[in-house]
Amino acid sequence: MKQTHSLPLSGVRVVDFGQQIAGPAVAMILADLGATVVHIDPPAGPQWDHPANAILNRNKSCLRLDLKQASELTRALALIEQADVVIESFRPGVMKRLGIDFEQLRAARPELVTLSLPGFASNDQLRREWKATEAVVAATSGAFTDMGFNRVLMGLNPSFSPLPLGSAYATTLAASSVVMALLAREKSGRGDAIEVPIAAALMEGLSYNSIVIEGMPERYKTMREEEIERRRAANRPMDVSYEDLQEYLDPFYRTYECADGRMFYVVCPSHRHHAKRCLKALGLYEQLVADGLPDVEDLFLPIAEWSGETSIGVYPLPKKWADIISARMKNVFLTKTSTEWGRIFGEGQIPGAPHRTTQEWVNDEHTNAAGLIVEVQDPEFGSMKQPGPIAWLEECAEQMLSPRPRANVSFEQALAELTLVAQREVITRPQGAEIAPARQSGWLDGLKVLDLTNVIAGPHSTAFLGRFGAEVIKLDPVTPFYDPLIGTLFSFQTGMGKKSVLVDITTPEGREVFNRLVRSVDMVVINAPERQMRPLGLDHDSLQAINPGVLFCRLDCLGGPRRGPKTDYIGYDDIIQANSGIMSRFGGPSTPEEHAHLGTLDVNCGFAGGLGMAVALYHKLKTGAVSRARTSLSAITNLAQVSFAFDYQGRAPFDEASGRQALGNHPLSHFYQASDGWVYLDAGWSELDKLAAVEGLAGIEKATDLGLFLTEAFRAASADYWVKMLHEADIAAARPLSIEELREAYSRQADGRVGTDRGSYAFSVYDNHPSGHKVTQIDHYSIRPAEAPLVALTPTEQFGHSTRTILAGLGYSAEQIDDMLAARIAGEFWGREYLPS
Repeated sequence: MKQTHSLPLSGVRVVDFGQQIAGPAVAMILADLGATVVHIDPPAGPQWDHPANAILNRNKSCLRLDLKQASELTRALALIEQADVVIESFRPGVMKRLGIDFEQLRAARPELVTLSLPGFASNDQLRREWKATEAVVAATSGAFTDMGFNRVLMGLNPSFSPLPLGSAYATTLAASSVVMALLAREKSGRGDAIEVPIAAALMEGLSYNSIVIEGMPERYKTMREEEIERRRAANRPMDVSYEDLQEYLDPFYRTYECADGRMFYVVCPSHRHHAKRCLKALGLYEQLVADGLPDVEDLFLPIAEWSGETSIGVYPLPKKWADIISARMKNVFLTKTSTEWGRIFGEGQIPGAPHRTTQEWVNDEHTNAAGLIVEVQDPEFGSMKQPGPIAWLEECAEQMLSPRPRANVSFEQALAELTLVAQREVITRPQGAEIAPARQSGWLDGLKVLDLTNVIAGPHSTAFLGRFGAEVIKLDPVTPFYDPLIGTLFSFQTGMGKKSVLVDITTPEGREVFNRLVRSVDMVVINAPERQMRPLGLDHDSLQAINPGVLFCRLDCLGGPRRGPKTDYIGYDDIIQANSGIMSRFGGPSTPEEHAHLGTLDVNCGFAGGLGMAVALYHKLKTGAVSRARTSLSAITNLAQVSFAFDYQGRAPFDEASGRQALGNHPLSHFYQASDGWVYLDAGWSELDKLAAVEGLAGIEKATDLGLFLTEAFRAASADYWVKMLHEADIAAARPLSIEELREAYSRQADGRVGTDRGSYAFSVYDNHPSGHKVTQIDHYSIRPAEAPLVALTPTEQFGHSTRTILAGLGYSAEQIDDMLAARIAGEFWGREYLPS
């Protein structure tokens, strides 16, 4: 099982023109996985002058070319001639104007894969020419106005976060698309032209914040939502303090102060066992049961049929029980340090973690031992701690833990490097006249996947594959572990396009169903810690004994390429947010807050799982090797924090924008209030002369206090005025939009299409959703191949809806299926209602 494999993308040649984060990060991931990458900067160097370039350009050979000079353009084209993949991240049309026309290149070499990562879509007639910085994309896409219930109650709108989420989502989506295009090319000989607009990627990443389920039952409303509704109905201000806000949080989903004065985040809602384990570890369980805390057996019954007013293991708890449990938990947490509680929760298989800073995360014993953080000898910064791999194959993970530092090379050296790799390649795909015409099939047509995942990240990884033609069977237990909030409500996003079967695989008969399913698929996927693999029969040898050649992918919380002290700890998105410094940055070190976007890391971990699966498929097709793909929430937090997740001797302080009052990175990258609303200005220090030429900003270059100058200047005119004038000066700026505004402007009735033709934003309205509710969701539209078709996935069916069909397809008779259903070995639903009331 542990034989040495070559890195899976060995032999793939990439020319990377990317700037800022997303383009170079995609090429970095490909390089980490073994591709040979030449990175090209403009004559003045990278557009983003930041130490993170040392991370983004590791494993690459770097040079500078001036494409405006004919001789330098000729050199760039010579490098492209040796490439399989070309990446750029400029505004639409920029590369063509510089003399590099992707359409012409692919006409001459149809095997080429090209990737463009514009800020806004090339068919977005309103915004395609905007200077689309990270903050401008975020502001336009609702990321700064829909910052969660906490910020609404505190009256903070807009809010700001320095996390480059748009680029983080676009990176994993785009890297996945490149590998899938290479996979399809092995069969057809034909590459593809791919566009991944960062705004569209961000919207897919924020899918849980934009979904609307009309008529959703009251049982799913949190105390915060109820308080927001009360205040709005009474016309009361949103002015809740941070301290008072804590009392609106569920006791199993909040922060507690510990004996060392540091904070600990508990994330135990919605699970049949986690809340109970938490209370037992705190010594509170028996006492609360004696006080009458109910424990309802079937949480999928309508609440009207429950034997108690609430139940342990359900989210959210009503205020009465939330107040009782929170008060007692607060007292117990004060008896031990945050580190001690971290060990108790981790070893007790209870989701929870101490709040820490990003600097602590980067230097943590576990992250370094597990290969989540690696050391690179950078030519500028010396020994530098950097994020480890984003996705990897178990069989060759060790080879990815010693990245080569970025190297400056000459054109001749870069060309020789690409040429040598090209000469060594043994090409087995169709070439020349054998190359297929523009394809009519999806990149993953014919792929069959068995999905054993739960919650968000795992199910997202398999749903992601569906848009490219994969067939996904979702296997779940007859008796759910999670309440309907996580078990069903979250699946509106993660279950699209899947066939659902409910089987108890702990029984001999259920195990035979599992074995038959494994024999019928190409890939098995789960999210769980490593310690569970052998007991579940999901270790390599057990799976290969059932179906030789079947591939496997696993996602988890704290796992890395190697084992570390916390490898087997369980957890969720929020736990890594707390432990890796995201919450300390968002809320401030002494008052940490959950980053407001539900699924901040989860969704991207799902995309990274899709990347890992695509890599495993490509590696098998090229070499015959059977591998196990991996990623984790911990790996993904490093990508979300690539601007901060590094350290070296002499590093500048970790003092990026943080806390609730932060409205930008610095005075030139900041929110300002215009006469009728807000504007985000995102200029650089080198643009002061351009700003001075804007009517209304004359004299800015002489201002002693830029923040004060801009605050007074912006108040003098409307937001639309400032955006128009700044755009005319080619300065990045945007009026912040809400997701509600975007949904209203860009929603349509579901039409069986993916929405890639609709610009940067596209929502579908499902009037006849299987749940019985009217549902509006963001389209799966961020990856846009020019040739490979995409599938508009069907809405999520009720859990168990396809049980009979799937069992029949596995060879079971109608009588056998009836017997399994009667014996509760199989099931056709978790509750009588799709979304229990």
